[in-house]
Amino acid sequence: MTTTSLPPSLIATLPGEHYTDPEVFALEQERIFETMWFCVARAGELDRPGSFRTYQVGRESVLVSRARDGSVKAFLNICRHRGAKLCTEQSGEVKRAFQCPYHAWTYGLDGKLVAAPNLTSMPDIDRTAYGLVKVHVREWLGYVWVCLADTPPSFEEDVIGEVVSRLGDVESIERYDIDNLQVGRRITYDVKANWKLIIENFMECYHCATIHPELTEVLPEFADGYAAQYYVGHGAEFGEDVQGFTVDGSEGLDRIPGVGEEQDRRYYAITVRPQVFINLVPDHVIFHRMYPMAHDRTVVECDWLYLPHVVESGKDVERSVELFHRVNQQDFDACERTQPGMSSRAYAKGGVLVPSEHHIGEFHTWVRERLDARPAV
Repeated sequence: MTTTSLPPSLIATLPGEHYTDPEVFALEQERIFETMWFCVARAGELDRPGSFRTYQVGRESVLVSRARDGSVKAFLNICRHRGAKLCTEQSGEVKRAFQCPYHAWTYGLDGKLVAAPNLTSMPDIDRTAYGLVKVHVREWLGYVWVCLADTPPSFEEDVIGEVVSRLGDVESIERYDIDNLQVGRRITYDVKANWKLIIENFMECYHCATIHPELTEVLPEFADGYAAQYYVGHGAEFGEDVQGFTVDGSEGLDRIPGVGEEQDRRYYAITVRPQVFINLVPDHVIFHRMYPMAHDRTVVECDWLYLPHVVESGKDVERSVELFHRVNQQDFDACERTQPGMSSRAYAKGGVLVPSEHHIGEFHTWVRERLDARPAV
């Protein structure tokens, strides 16, 4: 089957090797994950100077921490002496500095080299030049975003622009006041599937009637196969008898004050390439971050965000968490069932996208263009 032999209602997907070839994944690490803005930490969890978290971004381990001046800093998690990993834990807190467990080279919270055995006998060492390698960092929506590129792309165009292209304007997401919401639940999923399969799944709803019975009860229009992301500015409307975005359609929690009447009783989904999904409903926000670990493995961290008083009062959020937790499980199971097929001879030239999935073709074009482009230096 070739692209030219397809009927007009179908367009071709990426070929199977794009999901199974470690060399393709290595190129994606180099030209996508290491060149774009990549979302890592919830900023509020870096709550005091010295608190830190480490993340895998492309081929690099990145250390994100809170500095003494209250700002968030990010560095490559590598000692400048002999290349040992500086922080071996996923999260923690240091009092004054980061110390390499190998030769005790020590770095301040600003990344500057502050101490090392016999350092005073080496006065020619520039403590800034031999400090930790800095990574560009931004805060938005209450999350920390990092970029490994020497010259990062425009955050306004590449990140905020993705939201605008989906919702029509940035004010629509600002009304949810995501910066000031609190994490009511976090679930981490280890998915045995390529990261692109997860994005493609999230972008379409052709599968919704088949594998998402709970979701289509709450959002009946999803049963017709058209996802919310198919239309700019469109939010899927709750069913007539549905009270809230919960697993049984029962009443949800307190509505976020900034959410207007036109956004009430609606669900909005946003993909921020390369690895963020944002789901907006009137009383909470569901925020996914993907960490592609291998060509056939992706770790997904999912936060359910609520108004501070909802979390602090201990209100029961289980019914709202359970709805999208089931959606996640159903989606990730589908992706894991699909991954083995990517190496089949039947998928060597790829599959097809039906009309309600044609917008995924733009994502595939974007991937190809990124892999063909030379990274900026």
